[in-house]
Amino acid sequence: MTVVGVLHPGSMGAAVAAQARLNGAEVLWCPTGRSLATAERAQRSELTAVGSLGELTERADVILSICPPAYAEDVAVEVSAHPFTGIYVDGNAISPASMARISTTMGRTGATVVDSSVIGSPPSDSKSARLYLSGPADALTPVASLFAGTAVQAHTLPGGIGRASALKLSYSSYQKASRILAAVSYALAEDYGVEEELLDIAQGRTTSYLAETAYIPKVAARAWRWGPEMLEVAAALREVGLPADLAEASAVVMSRWDGHRDSSMSISDALEQLHHGTDDEPH
Repeated sequence: MTVVGVLHPGSMGAAVAAQARLNGAEVLWCPTGRSLATAERAQRSELTAVGSLGELTERADVILSICPPAYAEDVAVEVSAHPFTGIYVDGNAISPASMARISTTMGRTGATVVDSSVIGSPPSDSKSARLYLSGPADALTPVASLFAGTAVQAHTLPGGIGRASALKLSYSSYQKASRILAAVSYALAEDYGVEEELLDIAQGRTTSYLAETAYIPKVAARAWRWGPEMLEVAAALREVGLPADLAEASAVVMSRWDGHRDSSMSISDALEQLHHGTDDEPH
């Protein structure tokens, strides 16, 4: 039986780890410093609690790091303080340069590092997600096999570390920024009383996120995670000489929703919040 350690089981991490467990792996997690909500997710996913991060690194063959992008490098540093020579899979939405630093950090422990990205909703009985993998070829197959026949569809990419991260941020650059543009569009339309007309126009284009007004409060509630992700998108764009202004601007916009982490807001409240900056707004 393959032993997998997951750091840390948020909504996506717990769901991905649960698929590995359903496929026969034992999945470990460390409750130290984690919230009650995290513990409840781990319990629902039937993950096995261990007493310390050191115990997790000692027992695990594969470690999955799936956390908010702002913490990805710190998590790798924490893990690297313990002996680990298995496969370290970083599944976070980070730039290729950030991924390279993590690879260097974990390489010092003797670990084999795999760059990965999760695209889609948390996998379940009714939803599937894609897991893209890049890095050393001999490590990709055992990671992909953890999810064979599950709701996590593993895809390997040639070209080494950085490819999976670049794919994720290429997708995020449009997927998340377009939702921000929709929120700003409705905020402007609401000021002039033309939001219904804007919606009518958008509904004629069924592929437009402008037609998904119910998603705006969800964006506001997730801005604490998506803002750092857009800064990683900006870093990735700059690395290849492309303009990063939109990604950076999206992070600035999302900072106006600071203080509404995982909250339930109305559409009107989420739009109103865009009129008010915060002291923590990046400049």
